Amino acid sequence: MTDNQSVQVARTILGLSWIYQGLFPKLFTVAPLEQAMTATVGLSEPLSYSLTKTAGVLEVLMGLALFHYYRSSKLIIANIIILLALCGFVALQLPVLLVEAFNPVTTNIPLIGLSFILLRAQKS
Repeated sequence: MTDNQSVQVARTILGLSWIYQGLFPKLFTVAPLEQAMTATVGLSEPLSYSLTKTAGVLEVLMGLALFHYYRSSKLIIANIIILLALCGFVALQLPVLLVEAFNPVTTNIPLIGLSFILLRAQKS
């Protein structure tokens, strides 16, 4: 696989992952686990629901931004920081989720790896 093909694969997976995570468990339907995570910060149920929906919109926007601005090292670094922060949030608020199937570690770490592929391509 050429470097350009690797970049396009990384870009596509990152963008689609963010879009999927925004649309399906947050916007089309609010997954109980998503709302439970936002509720851990002490918000009322309606505010937790609104925060979940807002997060969904922001995730879709992040996915679209990664599709279009994947050459921006600032965006890629922000992506890495956000993925680490989300993992940290889960670790602090609902640590039991870290050992569940398809947990934040097994989903976020590969996305961070793909982000480093994009960053490396910037330097080439």
